[in-house]
Amino acid sequence: MTEDQVRAALVNASPDERERLSVPLAVVLADWDHLDFVAWPDPETRGRGYVIVEREGVPTGVVLRAASGGPSRAALCNICHTMQPGNQVALFTARRAGAAGERGDSVGTYMCADLGCHENVRLAAPLAPSEMRASVDRRIDGTRHRVEAFVESVVA
Repeated sequence: MTEDQVRAALVNASPDERERLSVPLAVVLADWDHLDFVAWPDPETRGRGYVIVEREGVPTGVVLRAASGGPSRAALCNICHTMQPGNQVALFTARRAGAAGERGDSVGTYMCADLGCHENVRLAAPLAPSEMRASVDRRIDGTRHRVEAFVESVVA
């Protein structure tokens, strides 16, 4: 994806947000054949992040905002289902796309604060002797489905 394609994919971004967006090189160089989704924190604006998934063959992304503070004890990321210390999970909200967003409607979910769910689900724990690779694949598929559902709730 080019930087312009990344900007165009953000369905709930204002024109100003799209223009100011600094797209990391890793996102532009990402090999979509091997990714379920891509997410990254904004390096210039604390508490802002982005996630892009492929919906019906079209990249679709949303701008996220992290709530200040967070759980004070261990918490479960609703996307990758990885248990994290409380300071590593944050409530992220996204303004809905279209007229609903213009009215101020938003949706939210608890996510890994660094938006590293794609990696965390793969690295969260080594396979136990009795664990089969299929269970890891199910966790990866579950993560993909949950992030797609979150983006869908922003678009709908």
